[in-house]
Amino acid sequence: MDKQELLHRIEDNFRKQVREDKNIRNAYLLVSSEKLDISLNIAEGKTGQMVAHPQQPNHLASVGKIFTASIIGLLHDNGKLSFDDKIAKYLEPDLMQNLHVYRGKDYSEEITISQLLKQTSGLADIFFPLYKKMVNDPSLRISTKEAIAWGKQNLTPKFKPGTKHLYTDTNYFLLGLIIENITGQPFQEALHKMIFEPLQMKQAFANDFSQPAEAAKYPTAAAMLEGVDFTKIAGIAPLDFAGSSVIAPLEDFLIFMKALVSNKIVSATTLERMITDSRAMGFPALGIYYGYSIWKFVTVPILMPAKFNCWGCVGITGAFMFYHPQTESYIIGTFNDSSYKTKALRFMLAKVINNLLKMT
Repeated sequence: MDKQELLHRIEDNFRKQVREDKNIRNAYLLVSSEKLDISLNIAEGKTGQMVAHPQQPNHLASVGKIFTASIIGLLHDNGKLSFDDKIAKYLEPDLMQNLHVYRGKDYSEEITISQLLKQTSGLADIFFPLYKKMVNDPSLRISTKEAIAWGKQNLTPKFKPGTKHLYTDTNYFLLGLIIENITGQPFQEALHKMIFEPLQMKQAFANDFSQPAEAAKYPTAAAMLEGVDFTKIAGIAPLDFAGSSVIAPLEDFLIFMKALVSNKIVSATTLERMITDSRAMGFPALGIYYGYSIWKFVTVPILMPAKFNCWGCVGITGAFMFYHPQTESYIIGTFNDSSYKTKALRFMLAKVINNLLKMT
């Protein structure tokens, strides 16, 4: 089977997946590789009454975390912070007070920036409890700092910092506040000035926080979280914040990912640490590790052959943004529904990367 046939197979698999699943309203897929000389940018489904278009902006949920981690990496490269610094150095005392009290001992002052980045602080997740409250009470408004204060009063840390892995947006809220305190800018301004503007991501913006440099021709695609389009929830911005707020067409996400891989955002040494300073997500035998917002698939005999090794970022709405080194391919997309939070990765590995490998 030649390259074009394999590319058509990827497209057919994608469209069939969307058409046969009633949960999916719209979905988007971009595959790009200069090495393989291929480019695919497609959409399927509808946003409201409009047929899905490849140039629609998309909210890729927690894929936004890799932007936050990259800003932290930039600040590290510029000598503004160290990954091993204690977070108390950059956050207000009232925010730090009783932030992490576990089994009667206060570990707040021991948490490091790297522990926030790789989700090993032990802090409980404040996003989902407050998201559910916001869905049930559309009048609810809460700032990011108020959300953290609510977490201290109503939730309990899960373990001593640095001992385990627990995925939580709380860690990335704190990283966003650290970025604000170091740069003296609101997080969304730092996002634009440090990432979007230098890379000319002209249609990228922070959900409900900022505007793109160039208005999109098409509406933002609906992104369904537990049956609700969370991009349309009034007051959601402080819960999006530094954990998941980036919205852009997939072509802008591609600009970012290419720049990250080619060390045009952070240094090669910093990127290497972002990838390799990681903890297993679940059992190590599964071959999935989490670095500084970066998910890494590593070799596991039979379960995960070396040819599938790749790294990138994942969003709960079936969103993914990955680089596959063997084929030098970028795979970016979303099924825009939280029912696809694991199905999307299986699709990427089995239906996309598996066919890309056949082109080599």
